[in-house]
Amino acid sequence: MGGDKFVFLQIKVETKVKMITRIIPEETITRLRLALQKAQDVVVTCHLSPDGDAIGSSLALCSVLRHLGKTAYVVTPDMLPHSLDFVPMSHTIVDFNKREQLARKHIEQADIIFCLDFNSLKRIDKMGEPVAAARAKKILIDHHLNPDVSVFDLMISYPEMSSTCELVYRVLMQMDLLHKLKRDLKACSCLYVGLLTDTGNFTYNCDNLETFEIANKLRKCGIDYKQLYHLALNTFNESALRLQAYAICHKLVLNREKRGALLTLTRKELEEYHYRRGDTEGLVNKPLTIPGIDWCVFMREDPDQIKVSMRSFGNFDVSQLCARHFGGGGHLNAAGGEFHGTMDEAVAIYNQILETIPQQTNEDK
Repeated sequence: MGGDKFVFLQIKVETKVKMITRIIPEETITRLRLALQKAQDVVVTCHLSPDGDAIGSSLALCSVLRHLGKTAYVVTPDMLPHSLDFVPMSHTIVDFNKREQLARKHIEQADIIFCLDFNSLKRIDKMGEPVAAARAKKILIDHHLNPDVSVFDLMISYPEMSSTCELVYRVLMQMDLLHKLKRDLKACSCLYVGLLTDTGNFTYNCDNLETFEIANKLRKCGIDYKQLYHLALNTFNESALRLQAYAICHKLVLNREKRGALLTLTRKELEEYHYRRGDTEGLVNKPLTIPGIDWCVFMREDPDQIKVSMRSFGNFDVSQLCARHFGGGGHLNAAGGEFHGTMDEAVAIYNQILETIPQQTNEDK
């Protein structure tokens, strides 16, 4: 190399522990801590037709409460879909529909009822009556808009959160209980499932970088995050796969001028493909993979209602559409509601919505 001199620079890489912001007022944390100190029997519940976030947050919180010596149970309005059977500890859930007597006993005996991932008793169906009548303190941990303030004794409500699972992690952090969580691989896995499913594998409702940091901290606890992703978002039984293929092939309606998509499945069509709860999970997201489609509406005819789900990209607000037209709500890019009427009537409302959407211009394309 001749007389050239080589200078080797030693670069010191500093690894700093990234801190998660303490967003919950300390007064609220103190009140929660005092309530738990006085309580022994605890029920954790979530909304009707529970999804990954509802089940994950409920089971994780219940598990940590048991580590604190509490007698804790997860009691749900109905059973989780078969697609979530893989979630750790799901076999311990008390289903109000199937085991009503036992569920009522737990609710009546509870000192605290944690209400996770819902903010109104109408979201827990028939279980709303015994919960409302229970002597227990009702504590809300949720990330949906407009909670019913008349129901809850203590509210931890942050609609800007990606998921209730993220909020549960933050609650445990501010209560200095992460050491209990980190030693509980199943509870960590439950929280990660909720983060995965409520953000579509971190593609929406997760603008805050701290969401990714929390997911990273859960990974570092030793969870099998690759397997959890596969089971939560990339696994379908044969009938579900055929049903979704049918919906996309035969029922997808696009309106490129309004950047929208519509999917509908009637009760008859669901029965033809042996539908089980959870079989249409993720279907509403599929049309968003089409270039130029920014929002999608999926309508499924259940026995007592038309279930409406909406997803979108960017600043297209589907939560307002769901609230205004289908009595629901949610988040900017992910929302849901319901309609009591025929499928044709529900589709007519969608067509009315289309008329209010500005037409895409050449500059938008």
